[in-house]
Amino acid sequence: MIASTSVRKVARNNSAPKSPRTTSQRRKPPTRTRRVSKPESKQPIARTPLAQRMLQDMQLAGFQERTQEAYLWAVRQLAAYTGLSPDKITEEQLRQFFLHLRNEKNSARGTLSIAYSAIRFFYTHTVRRDWETLRNLRVTKERKLPAVLSVGQVRQLLEAVKRLRHRAFFLTVYSLGLRSQEARHLQVGDIDSQRMLVHVHRGKGAKDRYVPLPDKTLAMLRDYWATHRNPTWLFPAPGKHPEDATSADRVTSDSGVRGCLRRIVAELGWEKSGICIHTLRHSYATHLLEAGVNLRQIQKYLGHSSLITTTLYLHLTTQGEEQARAKINQLMS
Repeated sequence: MIASTSVRKVARNNSAPKSPRTTSQRRKPPTRTRRVSKPESKQPIARTPLAQRMLQDMQLAGFQERTQEAYLWAVRQLAAYTGLSPDKITEEQLRQFFLHLRNEKNSARGTLSIAYSAIRFFYTHTVRRDWETLRNLRVTKERKLPAVLSVGQVRQLLEAVKRLRHRAFFLTVYSLGLRSQEARHLQVGDIDSQRMLVHVHRGKGAKDRYVPLPDKTLAMLRDYWATHRNPTWLFPAPGKHPEDATSADRVTSDSGVRGCLRRIVAELGWEKSGICIHTLRHSYATHLLEAGVNLRQIQKYLGHSSLITTTLYLHLTTQGEEQARAKINQLMS
């Protein structure tokens, strides 16, 4: 467990001694009742019965919360374009909507892909329609390599983070190769400091896995946990007051950590590099590969179902390419 006895002793022993006070300084401050702020809860969005039905269908299908919101947004765009409820439109109106996205709005591939998947799901599960248009939807996949930081750049980024909770979060994402969702939902009980492993069991596709826990990461997690001592979450929602994190029943927000990274990237002058939180996961995999870790092992640590997904990192490492160039030059000479 991360909440070791030694951590508690250090926290007590390091407390600063009280300085003597004069009589005037001993005056008690005026008594005031401080309202303890409750963890903020997301206000439920008013949804039509049809949207609520689709939401339930997506929950039964095991979709992540962000996917659910993206799919609902796409179907709302269809309704706004036609001016009709999605269960009332015709196939021709659906065709015109997709042509509008492609030809008039010039939507990006990602936007088209979400719109196609969302509307296909809606008319396959929520309101069943056997339309040829749905079967013919295609989006050309864009083979774009993600951004990757060097080891030195990762260190530079972490050193630029001022708040301990953000620095601990980014180090955890990088050193464990986690997705943002997985890192935010880490619990105290997931840390096995005896075997130096972390149990990731709230990952994509509900697949459990264990990843190695570096000594430095454990030390920083202990330092950060000592500041809030939440019994459940490693990264609880901070709240308006420091003590709010101790009793928080929800995790730190996705927008909060993303906003912090955006500010750091801007300060470092890396705005146009495409760096996001997932870049730390890509960097972890690439650095392991460059260090000689087997590709199968990296697949296991990342939680990839297929080795083909992990082979992406063969295109991101420059180490093998440099060796190949040297051998080609030697051969051609």
